[in-house]
Amino acid sequence: MRLREESSTVQVGPEADVVMSSRIRLARNLAGFPFVGRASDAQRHEVLQMVTRAPLGQAFGGGLTWVNMAQTTPQERQLLVERHLVSRHFADSTVPRTVGVDAEETLSVMVNEEDHLRIQTILPGARLDHAFERARLFDQEIESSIDFAFSARWGYLTACPTNVGCGVRVGVMLHLPGLRYTGEMERVKRAAKDMHLAMRGFYGEGTEAVGNFYQVSNQLTLGFSEDDLLRRFTQETVPQLVEYERTARRMLVESNRPLLEDKVFRAAATLRAARLLGSEEATKLLANIRLGICMELIPDVSLELVQRLLLQVQPAHLARIDATATDDDKGRIARAALVRRALRA
Repeated sequence: MRLREESSTVQVGPEADVVMSSRIRLARNLAGFPFVGRASDAQRHEVLQMVTRAPLGQAFGGGLTWVNMAQTTPQERQLLVERHLVSRHFADSTVPRTVGVDAEETLSVMVNEEDHLRIQTILPGARLDHAFERARLFDQEIESSIDFAFSARWGYLTACPTNVGCGVRVGVMLHLPGLRYTGEMERVKRAAKDMHLAMRGFYGEGTEAVGNFYQVSNQLTLGFSEDDLLRRFTQETVPQLVEYERTARRMLVESNRPLLEDKVFRAAATLRAARLLGSEEATKLLANIRLGICMELIPDVSLELVQRLLLQVQPAHLARIDATATDDDKGRIARAALVRRALRA
């Protein structure tokens, strides 16, 4: 399996102080086939062949790089999860499945996840419009040669009822330490639930918000058009959440600056001196440094560097950088050394 040396997710985009990345995901199923959970392996293989052989235009360089998940190692599958190119469910599955990735790693297509197709685009920062256009272009190109399961009454038919309709999940990865440290996060979660929004952890469903990173997406698609969901997120949901977080950060400075400075400077000191670091601890500390950069408390470290380190300290990426990091003990040593070198540069 060949991937870029550096993922596009380490880049910095618009509204980067709060918005880490923007994601669009389309759920599609092929007409005439049972859903993945009901299909036989022979039917799943047929779906794989139909999708991977579908012609694509110049917008995608004539095609994608297809990775047969059955031929990957556990480390390679973990690498794909860490880059958010596949879901944890997809990586751990045992059914015949493959993922297509474009040259820039901004588009990935999971075949035989929960649905026959999960088309996903991810771009750094608040760029939902651009991510949506790229996902829609791929959707239109592949639908020109493959019939999708579609109902005139219900829209696109999907394995999970919450995706029925336009089948679109619009989402952003947000960094919300201000809301966490001012005690406002639970109130925001309740408000999000009332607005039919899902707030998940760093790697999506079933994961924790390590480092105060949250994935926020719509829970319902039935009754909404793609444009309705996109407009709602770009004009209402994301601006409101960004403003809530920025307000919380200002409140933190005004009402409890010692707490803010302690979180930031303690994290910086620990990372510059640590000899042993676990991946979760490193993520939490780097997240506090990220907050310090955005609050102009740490002028000598760039946001781009922290974005890169947040990925490099994850287990599969660390093993790719340092082949000796093959177990927990060696990994903790290698991770600490990696971070020390980067922050002293």
